[in-house]
Amino acid sequence: MQSRILGTTMPAIEFLLQPNEGIISESGELSWMSASIQLQTHTQMGGGGGIFGALKRVAGGGSLFMTEYRAVGATGEVAFATKVPGHIVPVEVGQGREFYIHRSGFLCATDQVTLGVGFQQSLGAGIFGGDGFLLQKVGGYGHAWLELSGEVVIKDLQPGELLRVHPGHVGAFEASVSFQIMRVPGIKNMIFGGDGIFLAALSGPGRVWLQTLPLPKLANALQPYLMSSGNAQSMEAGAVGGIVGSLLNGMR
Repeated sequence: MQSRILGTTMPAIEFLLQPNEGIISESGELSWMSASIQLQTHTQMGGGGGIFGALKRVAGGGSLFMTEYRAVGATGEVAFATKVPGHIVPVEVGQGREFYIHRSGFLCATDQVTLGVGFQQSLGAGIFGGDGFLLQKVGGYGHAWLELSGEVVIKDLQPGELLRVHPGHVGAFEASVSFQIMRVPGIKNMIFGGDGIFLAALSGPGRVWLQTLPLPKLANALQPYLMSSGNAQSMEAGAVGGIVGSLLNGMR
């Protein structure tokens, strides 16, 4: 299996699969594929192990169904693109090499990689869109490709070294890193600081991947423009409707 990452700010990863080689992803991630690629969607891949395993994957923020893309009879190409501006990060998964990733961070993997619940905590309505804070656990054996939004900053933490991070900026980290949610110190900081009331506390040893563009912040930044766009479309539709109505009245 060969892979290459294409593009810069909106990258895609393209795989060249030899006959009978396969790759898995969550449903709806496909970008393009060649004629020799056959796909099968079911709950078994990604550590599904039946309906209970699939529900465990869903509880971690993943999808109920996984899709397997396999080259049959000839080599084939299949590609997956990021959903927002960001980067694709490859990781090798194996014994002693497990990872925790943000709930939308899994892009694709080889077929022996598993997904499950890594961390789940409710942080109250209105925080993280009311969804609480979720992490997926990536385990098993093989290779996985993660999707991180914005730029990626890597921190290699030494034993006992503590890094406090806004939860939205946590992209991924090795399982050797200790993780917990803590409150922002100080009542005035929590109320007036504007950074929320929780921080993620990550303690080494291990590698941490930080992302500079949390999806909730991107959504909040785009919201005023989406509303303005909708209002503009409504006004434009009203104007066009008025012109057409006038023309029709003039033809009577």
